[in-house]
Amino acid sequence: MPVEFLGIAATNDGSETTPRSGAAFDKGYTLRLARAHEDHDWDRVLFAYGSGSPDPAPAAAYVASRLDHLQILLAHRPNVSYPTFAAKTFATLDQISEGRLTVHFITGGNDHEQGREGDTLTKDQRYARTREYIRIVKKIWTTRDPFDHEGEHYRFHDFVSDVFPVQQPGPNVSFGGSSPAAYAAGGAEADIYCLWGEPLAETAEQIEAVKAAARAAGRTDVPRIQVAFRPIIAPTEELAWEKAHRTVGAIREWRKGGLVRHHRSGIRGAATPQNTGSQRLIAIAEAGERYDRALWTPTAAATGGAGNSNALVGTPETVAQALLDYYDLGVDILSARGYDLLGDAIDFGRYVIPIVREEVAKRDAAWAASGTQNAAVNG
Repeated sequence: MPVEFLGIAATNDGSETTPRSGAAFDKGYTLRLARAHEDHDWDRVLFAYGSGSPDPAPAAAYVASRLDHLQILLAHRPNVSYPTFAAKTFATLDQISEGRLTVHFITGGNDHEQGREGDTLTKDQRYARTREYIRIVKKIWTTRDPFDHEGEHYRFHDFVSDVFPVQQPGPNVSFGGSSPAAYAAGGAEADIYCLWGEPLAETAEQIEAVKAAARAAGRTDVPRIQVAFRPIIAPTEELAWEKAHRTVGAIREWRKGGLVRHHRSGIRGAATPQNTGSQRLIAIAEAGERYDRALWTPTAAATGGAGNSNALVGTPETVAQALLDYYDLGVDILSARGYDLLGDAIDFGRYVIPIVREEVAKRDAAWAASGTQNAAVNG
């Protein structure tokens, strides 16, 4: 199966190790970073969502209108707009990008962060709302006649959109989470299921949970699996590990200064995140620093399990082989984001992506010749 690479479409140059040098939305940097991904063989970039961050939809439209083939992954929280409005926004962006859009629906794992924009539902209620929301959006994308909707969270009458996606029946739906409620919702509705980078054994367990949820929802197919990492690469193993330790030191110093808002809890210095994914990352970090070929957890520990935060450390060859281990589990979308956003995107594209693509092509050719496919994918 083809392998795809997802990078980050940050709107400024700030990271967990470095303060941003300008405004929250730096138009020139946003385009420069996206173009670096396009020029170095990445498939798509994520426009992330935060309660106080620049709106990702117009930023994505700006980039899509200026680049030729880079695909867009747009993060969206259902609490911020009605599904009728969102469906039109997505369809318009798919038109602007000429069919290059995927939508990543974020249910929200933390009450404090959700409350910043007036969302007072419980976590289970949010998952129920997200499932209803996705179904409405999908119906709007494919329905040419006015229709009514009477649901638990949304009600409207006689609605029909006049703008439709280039992709039919619509853009792919991406979803993430590590709780049973997340598996159930994403297993039922998602084309792509997103996981944070964990050791191979734990990742395999999560993949099986997603497949089981899809079967329980009556699906005959299963979502594609995406896994996210923070690669730290250098020409030699020694230099890579020196760089990794410098990176963790920078994260700790940056957070100690009180200048970074805690990503998941919404409260600086909070010890226990609410969302299951971050809790899992912390537990894995507490159990050990190094796993498998190259997985390293101190970056996750230093951030309190904040989002995509486990590293892969080593030479480009080592990191590429580590990514191939996940490919062999059935992961075919690999998400990577460095700490020097622009420089690391270029280096990863130059030195890691070609190795992974070449090895995947060899595997696929061998499976085709033998008349078999990766058992992890079909299992």
